[in-house]
Amino acid sequence: MIASFFRRAMSYSAAGHRKPSSGKRRIRELLTQSDNRFCADCGASDPKWASANIGVFICLKCCGVHRSLGTHISKVLSVTLDEWSDEEVDSMIEIGGNASANSIYEAFIPDGFSKPGPDATHDQRLRFIRSKYELQEFLKPSLRITSVKGPPSTKSSSSSSYLSSSLSKKFIDSFRTNSAAQQPKLEGMVEFIGLLKVTLKKGTNLAVRDMMTSDPYVKLTLGQQTVQSTVKKSNLNPVWNEELMLSVPHDYGSVKLQVFDYDRFSADDIMGEAGIDIQPLITSAMAFGDPEMFGDMQIGKWLKSHDNALIEDSIINIADGKVKQEVKIKLQNVESGELELEVEWLSLES
Repeated sequence: MIASFFRRAMSYSAAGHRKPSSGKRRIRELLTQSDNRFCADCGASDPKWASANIGVFICLKCCGVHRSLGTHISKVLSVTLDEWSDEEVDSMIEIGGNASANSIYEAFIPDGFSKPGPDATHDQRLRFIRSKYELQEFLKPSLRITSVKGPPSTKSSSSSSYLSSSLSKKFIDSFRTNSAAQQPKLEGMVEFIGLLKVTLKKGTNLAVRDMMTSDPYVKLTLGQQTVQSTVKKSNLNPVWNEELMLSVPHDYGSVKLQVFDYDRFSADDIMGEAGIDIQPLITSAMAFGDPEMFGDMQIGKWLKSHDNALIEDSIINIADGKVKQEVKIKLQNVESGELELEVEWLSLES
């Protein structure tokens, strides 16, 4: 059982495409278990996020720390916003939820050591979550897995600890392969300050790339992260109303938006692109702090200019306790096409 548990947790590889089948229903059923109604790391109620490879449900603030560890440690998905692959769903169900996972990852918490609570600071969460999952300080010593620094071919004295582990050799080989592939991420964590929830609303007068129409989809890129929408078949005026999530690091830049025409038999054709400057949104949000303390009001603006793709000034508002920005852009480097979207800022700062 232990070997199966860790094989799921440490050798997980994200699927390229997720299937919107009954996966969400199965995850929601798992979430109703009493132990899963509270964050596995801080105990906050009603968690809406999960680490698919570790097998725990977590709150928004702990989610930000998990994302900062990298997907080789924790693959974070939203229970409500993301589509789950069968592999991801099966992993969560096999592990069994928060109580089962914590019985492994918190088996040897030192006497006098306290877990962070729902009101813990970001630094407190970071220290605990790193110790729990990345450094594996609370595991039974014989179950700890030590990644080897240096080139994949380098041999280390720690090799004997792999061979003496109670885990299967298949699991060891899988973990070592994944560790080597992810080596750049092990050199230093990326700390995220928040999340962007981008609601892709609709496109208008998009470019023709097939005989008479196109099969458009939208791709968003921020740093090393890329997310994409569903494909709208044969539609130059598609309505998506689809939510996409991106993590925002401290050294964030603009979000790169691209529209493509899906083609089954050849490379997808570009249908335009644009840059989305998220600095006005984040600066405005941080200046006001907790948006739930304010009524509905305008707090900022991204101004239209010849240097950006805005159709009109983009207003930043606090609405219903949330910081949101309406964005209308004209696609660049293409004959025609406009997009409407809404960007919401979700802070991870305590």
